[in-house]
Amino acid sequence: MKHIALTFAIALAACTSAQSTETFSQPDVKLSGQTDTAILAGGCFWCVESDFEKLPGVIKAVSGYTGDDMQNPTYRNHGKHVEASKITFDPTVISYSQLLDYYWRHIDPTDNGGQFCDRGHAYIPVIYARPDQLAQAEASKAEIEQSKPFAAPIRVPVLPAKTFWKAEEYHQDYYKKNPAHYNRYRKGCRRDAVVKSLWGDSQKAKANTSYGSGN
Repeated sequence: MKHIALTFAIALAACTSAQSTETFSQPDVKLSGQTDTAILAGGCFWCVESDFEKLPGVIKAVSGYTGDDMQNPTYRNHGKHVEASKITFDPTVISYSQLLDYYWRHIDPTDNGGQFCDRGHAYIPVIYARPDQLAQAEASKAEIEQSKPFAAPIRVPVLPAKTFWKAEEYHQDYYKKNPAHYNRYRKGCRRDAVVKSLWGDSQKAKANTSYGSGN
């Protein structure tokens, strides 16, 4: 029983970890000084943060909690909040629609019970959109429902954005601070393997041709 509890504790702590064992560097792009934000949930917020911070045009991604009315959530006590990332980007380099296109191809949009090895409400995938973003978010979901290369339905809701609460500092940039642990977690959770099985070559092709061109 102790072994099971220890294994679970390690796995739980790890979900605040992970990325592919590959090394990524963001290509140099000229930023305009203009900024916009998007709030996206895709399972472990460290994973979402690491995926988006290597995307041209993204200035930063912050790990945090959102979706519930509970004030001042913490990792130990976040009520019905969902782990999410608040992404700041340059809209002249990458548009909100392109950001969403990248998002779909870096999650399992067929799973609304969590993501990969992280189960439960805190890890569900959600697009949290401002009023001015709702139409684009719904259009992005409709497009993905038509073009997805797999049969399973898309089960990611588009919901009105609520207050985003920044997570504790030790959660920020965890993939940079603890890369060995992060990489072990991500590989063990099979995040990249599942994404590849769903999206196949369409993920790589989209990443190589579409992003970094702005509006």
